[in-house]
Order: sequence, then structure tokens, then C-alpha cells
Amino acid sequence: MNQQQIIKLVRAELKKKIDSKYGDGERNFFKEKIKNYGVRMPDRRKVARDLYKNVKDLPKEELLKIVDSLLKNGYSEEATVAFAWIYNRKNEFEITDFPVFERWVKKYLDNWAKVDDFCTHSLGCLVNKYPKLSNNLFKWTKSNNRWVKRAAAVTYIYPVNKPKAILWVIKTAKALLMDNDLMVQKGYGWMLKEASKCHQKQVFDLVMSNKDKMPRTALRYAIELMPKQLKTKAMKK
Repeated sequence: MNQQQIIKLVRAELKKKIDSKYGDGERNFFKEKIKNYGVRMPDRRKVARDLYKNVKDLPKEELLKIVDSLLKNGYSEEATVAFAWIYNRKNEFEITDFPVFERWVKKYLDNWAKVDDFCTHSLGCLVNKYPKLSNNLFKWTKSNNRWVKRAAAVTYIYPVNKPKAILWVIKTAKALLMDNDLMVQKGYGWMLKEASKCHQKQVFDLVMSNKDKMPRTALRYAIELMPKQLKTKAMKK
């Protein structure tokens, strides 16, 4: 089965599972415009699992091309399948995959769901495997694209328990601290919340030293898992 046949098969199987009412609800749920067929997440994941046999033995380079084609089409459901397939090959990730992943983030990830799915799995795994990529990732905090900036933060949710990762978590949070985009605030707040599981003191110190200027949305996310007494201190004006 060639690449185009595989892509057509994915689309055909997804279309069999369309729930138009769900699709309407999903489009209304997202504030930004999305492309979707109207397939529920469990059904998307089942399609990804059932059809993976058609790509599991392909060279990674061929799979990357298939993933690129699925992402290019813009449909949320195709992105779910694409991200599941590439994550299945995480043991084959190499540092040279970063430019491809970066291009996907900048070109195809156009809502928080796509960002979070890809970055907390495949991209996070790659950065965890090659920590020096954090230098590249940090550059995204200066982007004019809200989704690229969110990606710079949520990628650390995967390797956040690594000792050196907290240094980049704090650095990234500081770089995004005053960003006025709610999706970015929620992204780095979520990153800090996950980091607080293993690095509570560092996250709390960051919050306390910046609580007067830190957006309340990000602050609340960051302290969500902390003990009540620490939450009270952080929220006190």
C-alpha cells in the first residue's frame, strides 16, 4: 500500500465514524475556527490503532511524509491519527527530527488541542531524549504565534521530572510571564503545575517572586496542586 492509499484509507475510516452533532459541538467549543469531520476521540484513536499495521514497518522517513500529508489537510481527526502514529515510533527519534517537528508546530498546529497532543508526547519525548534541544525550544518564546509560544511551554510536561528540566521550565515561565494571550498563560501555567509535582519549592518561589505581575490565570494553574497554606500565600495580595 503506497502513501496515497494509506491516507485515503485513513480518511475513509474516519468518515465512517462521523457524528455530525458531535462535530457541530466541537466547532462551537473552540474559539478559533477548526476543520473537523465530527469524530469522537475514542473513535479517532481506534482508527489510529487499527490502521497502524499499514505503516508500522515503513521506514521512519516515509512515515514522516505520511504524517506531513495528514497534518497538511488540517482536519483535527487526521492530526490525531498522525500524532499517534509518529509517537509509536518514539524509540527511533533522532535529534535530526527536530527541524521536521518544528516545521509542523509552526505550520500546522493551529489550536490548543493539536499543540497539546503533539508537544506533550512526541516533541516532549524528543526534547527529553536530547536535552540540548531546549536551546532551540526556548527561541519559540519570542514567536509572534500564540501556538508556538504555548508549544514552548507544554513540551516540558513530558520531561518535567528530570532534574535539569526545571531550569528550563523556570526560564520559559519567566520569558512568557507577562504574555497577554490566555492560551499562552494557560500553557505555561499548566507546565508549572506539572513541575510542582517534583519541584514544588522552585515553582512556589517563582510564583511568590512574581505574583504581583503574573496573570491570575497562570498563577492559579501553577499552584493548583500545592498544599492549601501555600495556595493561600500565593493568592494573598
